[in-house]
Amino acid sequence: MPRILVIDDDPAISELVAVNLEMAGYDVSQAEDGIKGQALALQLQPDLIMLDLMLPRVDGFTVCQRLRRDERTAEIPVLMLTALSQTQDKVEGFNAGADDYLTKPFEVEEMLARVRALLRRTDRIPQAAKHSEILNYGPLTLVPERFEAIWFGETVKLTHLEFELLHCLLQRHGQTVSPSEILREVWGYDPDDDIETIRVHIRHLRTKLEPDPRHPRYIKTVYGAGYCLELPSVPPSAEGVSTSAVE
Repeated sequence: MPRILVIDDDPAISELVAVNLEMAGYDVSQAEDGIKGQALALQLQPDLIMLDLMLPRVDGFTVCQRLRRDERTAEIPVLMLTALSQTQDKVEGFNAGADDYLTKPFEVEEMLARVRALLRRTDRIPQAAKHSEILNYGPLTLVPERFEAIWFGETVKLTHLEFELLHCLLQRHGQTVSPSEILREVWGYDPDDDIETIRVHIRHLRTKLEPDPRHPRYIKTVYGAGYCLELPSVPPSAEGVSTSAVE
């Protein structure tokens, strides 16, 4: 039974979330502030953390950053639940390390769909390891077992989401992939009108892979249509690749 930790200071919301998760077959623990939430995350090692942002003692952004810096919790998926709905709030949440972001008020079925999608994606080796799909082209080779990319001969550590996003683009190398297709394949749920989720993770990938992330050479935006991965067919030398991107 997957264990989910709910960190939220609103008793009504926390109980609503917990009851519906338990009815769906999950083992649920709860914490009402950031310090207790972080401590329980370390103690319980849950399969998923649902994290409010406006928390007493320590806010959710800080909690998420601390969880990502600790190797014991770095890979636990985090679904942020918050009343903060501005684009900048979402960007800050993703930059802090969140995997997904759900704005209050929300439908219970949507919440459960997001939970299932996150657990499906992180409870396995990536799809790339299970199918005879494209794992390399030109200067890029994906290593599913370690969530790494070999990029111009250098090893680059990726998050689960970054790996899945790069794999999605690699499967359609040279083609434009629409935001809705990316959301369905990588995040595992039907798309909505907000593609800020994709933009933030594309930006993170560019920071790791592009010599100049502000002027991308390989991960290109096709305005109004989506994103396209364009790589040379023969690996050139690694000269010009940003060494700061390699972890």
